[in-house]
Amino acid sequence: MTAAKKLNLTSEAEYLASELKSEVKHEYLGGVVYAMAGARNRHNRIAGSIFGTLFGRLRGQPCQPCDSDTKIRVRMPRQTRYYYPDASVVCQPNPEAVSFEDQPRAIFEVLSRGTRRIDEGEKKDAYLTIPSLAVYVLVEQSLPSIVVYRRTHQEFVPELYEGIDAILPLPEIGTDLPLAEIYQGMKFPPEVDETDEGSGQ
Repeated sequence: MTAAKKLNLTSEAEYLASELKSEVKHEYLGGVVYAMAGARNRHNRIAGSIFGTLFGRLRGQPCQPCDSDTKIRVRMPRQTRYYYPDASVVCQPNPEAVSFEDQPRAIFEVLSRGTRRIDEGEKKDAYLTIPSLAVYVLVEQSLPSIVVYRRTHQEFVPELYEGIDAILPLPEIGTDLPLAEIYQGMKFPPEVDETDEGSGQ
């Protein structure tokens, strides 16, 4: 019978030290380190618009936005994780010398074909355990649509905001987020008129 090999796990301290020198971002799940794949231009433009809009709207306010270079530490019952969301907002920041945040108030992820399952599953389940988190925002790329998980007294409740004229209210951080600003310059395929399809025209 072949003996099982011991899995060499990376400590948090080792991960944080190596990440400061690495040219590639890595996420950390309980001692296992995963390299992050690069994103397409469309994804990066939407993520940049989210951060830019939040930066302008929250200038001088207690809550401040963080871009995709800021790690979020998630302390779960059985393990600690570090993720890089596309954007976040922190109202009680860690010291400036630290390379991660512990108390995000809002987290934003731009969905893509390669990350959707993780963003809607693994990451959502982890993020929603953070005591400070009030909203988790999932942003579509192919159409102007956002799903928000908003904290209530009992649980997080999903909300849907659709259409380029929709506005996402974010009283938890003292602002709102117009979808027109998030998707500025984006082109979407025309919507199919089902009545025309059915008429055979």
